[in-house]
Amino acid sequence: MATFQKLTPRSEDYSKWYNELVVKADLAEQSAVRGCMVIKPYGYAIWETIQAELDRRFKEQGVHNAYFPLLIPKSFLSREAEHVEGFAKECAVVTHHRLMNDPEGKGVVVDPNAKLEEELIIRPTSETIIWSTYKNWISSYRDLPILCNQWCNVMRWEMRTRLFLRTAEFLWQEGHTAHATKEEAEDYARSMLDVYADFAENVMAIPVVRGVKSPNERFAGALNTYCIEAMMQDGKALQAGTSHFLGQNFAKSFDVQFLSKENKYEYVWATSWGVSTRLMGALIMTHSDDNGLVLPPALAPVQVVIVPIFKKSEDLARLMEHLSPLADRLKQMGIRVKVDTADNATPGYKFADYELKGVPVRLAMGGRDLENNTIEIARRDTLTKETISLEGIEDKIVALLAEIQKNCYQKALDYRIAKTRECNSYEEFKEEIKKGGFLLCHWDGTPETEEKIKAETKATIRCIPLEALPGYKEEPGQCMVTGKPSAKRVVFAIAY
Repeated sequence: MATFQKLTPRSEDYSKWYNELVVKADLAEQSAVRGCMVIKPYGYAIWETIQAELDRRFKEQGVHNAYFPLLIPKSFLSREAEHVEGFAKECAVVTHHRLMNDPEGKGVVVDPNAKLEEELIIRPTSETIIWSTYKNWISSYRDLPILCNQWCNVMRWEMRTRLFLRTAEFLWQEGHTAHATKEEAEDYARSMLDVYADFAENVMAIPVVRGVKSPNERFAGALNTYCIEAMMQDGKALQAGTSHFLGQNFAKSFDVQFLSKENKYEYVWATSWGVSTRLMGALIMTHSDDNGLVLPPALAPVQVVIVPIFKKSEDLARLMEHLSPLADRLKQMGIRVKVDTADNATPGYKFADYELKGVPVRLAMGGRDLENNTIEIARRDTLTKETISLEGIEDKIVALLAEIQKNCYQKALDYRIAKTRECNSYEEFKEEIKKGGFLLCHWDGTPETEEKIKAETKATIRCIPLEALPGYKEEPGQCMVTGKPSAKRVVFAIAY
């Protein structure tokens, strides 16, 4: 049997630790297509839970799922100048619709007679194709609002890729809504931000800062971009979700008007919002350790694994007389349970493997436990274990899962608080940013100052917080670079 391969310690090489963990925990692997990944069953099971939890929240907001084409006519993208400029460098273009055998016998080539009349873009995002469709759906105020979401894949031709965090093709959801008034659209964009923040904190156990992007960092074509920003264990920021107030830009580009109650034609107001498989990267980097994944129970494909310890088949049979009913009772309580009766790995190897995969609770029972009516229970988040009575074990497990979920969040929050601080001078900032974390600084609001800071330090404004971070006050001051007035501090960080 192969020996269990340990991960590179985070303190030694954080990037290598992350890449090894994604592969060794069976989450994903590189594909034969440049920059694209294969999401393996265990990784996809986590994504499915993310989908289910978010989808339920969307539907509570009145959202309906739909599906729109993968391919977008190139002319559609050019209708919104800022939008096409934002995505032009990342677009993959379809130019032909047929292949043929090479006349010289060198394999398959593009048929030169199959050139498309208009080239097609593989969607980097779907605003343009969706608003061309909404034009057919909207004629009166009675048709509004339209609240649609689609779960799909998109392609952005990234030059430097990393599994989950940045790939050429990735999975996501993108919501697109149409409204009769500016106020309704902006309120909806803001409410979806709250949906994302609730999900991040209560399901993923990731504390986030809710804020607004600076003009330089806004989504291409948006009037306002709301975001949630999370801090990873290396002190870098990760944008975990965005919600955009698009104004009437796309409605005007595609001439989407409606007849108002006042019998006047007006352009529709729009939002779009989305999260992607980048959340998988956030999950890994927020909670995991040198032994592998640490999964909050709410997202774990297996919440409890039961490992009988046996040498002979008759020993296993005796153990299963107790463990099978226990597993059934836990499943009836809605807990995701796996019983591992495989005889091709030692208990120690299994324990290490389930630690690597982040299973929140592990139960183990051997012959001595059977005699004493006890069971060993181990929790992944703290790597602690104890032997307890089988009596009332189900209620203890329910309580323990809730405690682990809470502890995952609190540990991440404590780390973020410890790595957040104020900076009042640019010289101090240039030294502090090297240490990572969130720096709260005054900024004069100009793109020129923002670009200077980014060029000289690689730090960006992650967001202008919607409310003061715990322990800090919102107060006016002077920009750390120019000394000009600043209404409030913003969050700077090095970001993924």
